[in-house]
Amino acid sequence: MPFTIILLDREDGDTQPLEGKYDPGANTTGIALVALFKRGRRVIWAANLHHRGLQIEEKMTERRGFRRNRRKRHCRYRPARYNNRARPKGWLPPSLTSRVENVRTWHRRLMSRAPVSEVHIETVRFDTQKLQNPEIEGVEYQRGELFGYEVREYLLEKWGRECAYCGAEQVPLEIEHIVPKSRGGSDRVSNLTLACRACNQAKGNRDVREFLANDPERLAKILAQAKAPLKGAAAVNSTRYAIGEAIKASDLPVSFWSGGRTKRNRLSQGYQKDHWIDAACVGASGESVFVPKGFLPLEIQARGRGHRRVHNNDDFGFPRGAPRKCKRVQGFQTGDLVELVCKRGKSAGRHVGRLTSIRARGWFVLRKGGRNHDRPAREFRLLARADGYEYTTGTTG
Repeated sequence: MPFTIILLDREDGDTQPLEGKYDPGANTTGIALVALFKRGRRVIWAANLHHRGLQIEEKMTERRGFRRNRRKRHCRYRPARYNNRARPKGWLPPSLTSRVENVRTWHRRLMSRAPVSEVHIETVRFDTQKLQNPEIEGVEYQRGELFGYEVREYLLEKWGRECAYCGAEQVPLEIEHIVPKSRGGSDRVSNLTLACRACNQAKGNRDVREFLANDPERLAKILAQAKAPLKGAAAVNSTRYAIGEAIKASDLPVSFWSGGRTKRNRLSQGYQKDHWIDAACVGASGESVFVPKGFLPLEIQARGRGHRRVHNNDDFGFPRGAPRKCKRVQGFQTGDLVELVCKRGKSAGRHVGRLTSIRARGWFVLRKGGRNHDRPAREFRLLARADGYEYTTGTTG
């Protein structure tokens, strides 16, 4: 489990400047603490914060379906809410609010444990308006130093980092026009895709419909994907201001940067792609950041803090089981990290994991090794209370 040694006093009294850097993403947010030493900037702590926005969206859809079914069956239930209620300014759906709250929570934790003096945030991966209309500010912006990074980052996210024509991965990819410019195609991002060198040369200046005439399934997929919006980019663009306002509340100097600059900083230093490395490379100070060899980031997975419903539901939306009587039993609650030491029976041995469920009678369930260990409370030892997150050690950078 992660722990912190807090320094309460030091001889000279001052601490070295420490920057908090964030790379918010649709599913994962990179976090890094960068210290300024005499020899330059150095990453001293980093983490990948994995959000649960997709799970929240699925749960909300499931709850909405249950409610509609109950109304259809004329069960005793409240009537449908009509769309006549005004939403507060800055409202975000629960799946996006959870992303903002996760970043806010970890920013507060870092503030309480480290002397952060300034914050740098990547607010946009790419400027979608300027990508759709490159001439919005003239040819100077279109040929700017960062424009190529903005376009490539957008296309990598949109096309899944693989060749659109053959599906090749882990190979150099080139930007390719779906409709060639010689046949009236434009530089708009909706007409761009990614292709490996072999496919790019084989296609030449042919139209995509001519090139994939023998593969109608892939052709239909490419044409549909070219017009489809980037859902992840929409989520990031929707939450960028909320994350910025949440961090501004800490009264620290905050600066905002684009993903194109982050990518340029990372590639110029030869670092591999990872969210926490992107966070370390955010902003002007990210042009020269030292990442120690073998550095291991912390992988943080948001799990939530339980649910508020009294009953669980079966597949048809009917209540299942008895209502929960208490949240904590003998000092334990669901999600706590525990150690189970069993001397006999099928569960004999030592098992470490998180409690799957607790019972008021004092018997708990720990799922480990593909099976449930249902044992009395006296055989469990509390290691860490549930705080809504799970922690593992990531891979080296």
